[in-house]
Amino acid sequence: MLWSNCSAPAARGALVLAILTLLTACGGTPSRTASADGELFDLAGLDEQRASVVMAALSQVGTPYVYGGSDPSEGLDCSGLTQFAHAAAGVRIPRVSTAQRAGARPVRRSPAPGDLVFFKTGPSQYHVGVMVDGERFVHASTSKRRVRLASLSKDYWRKRYLGAGTYL
Repeated sequence: MLWSNCSAPAARGALVLAILTLLTACGGTPSRTASADGELFDLAGLDEQRASVVMAALSQVGTPYVYGGSDPSEGLDCSGLTQFAHAAAGVRIPRVSTAQRAGARPVRRSPAPGDLVFFKTGPSQYHVGVMVDGERFVHASTSKRRVRLASLSKDYWRKRYLGAGTYL
């Protein structure tokens, strides 16, 4: 498998971004990509920016959670992950989740791959993730201490959901 020689999350991320860059330079958008755990996600039909954001976010699954982290080689927090994923697609977004929500264009439909999903997880705590398909999103989990996939349909996330926004 392609990931077998890439045990570190940063190495996997670099490999995914290199493949994406090569495909984009050749005028193509990948029709499939893989998360760090080998699960496949269909990116057919997504424009290049959305596909790039999703691939970059998925490339960080397994990266350690670090409060204030914005460098995949050292660790990421939730907004560091979303900023990193957008930067990989050439899109600049604010650094913190509240500013990302304030600056995003609201999504009134169901969130699409590449859109940001926002949550209120405590009295003054906010959280953000990147949608990868119609139900799942990638986020930097404080409880699991890693970047991981989660489902919007889970009670925990449904009860804390504030809405979605996009920069794409």
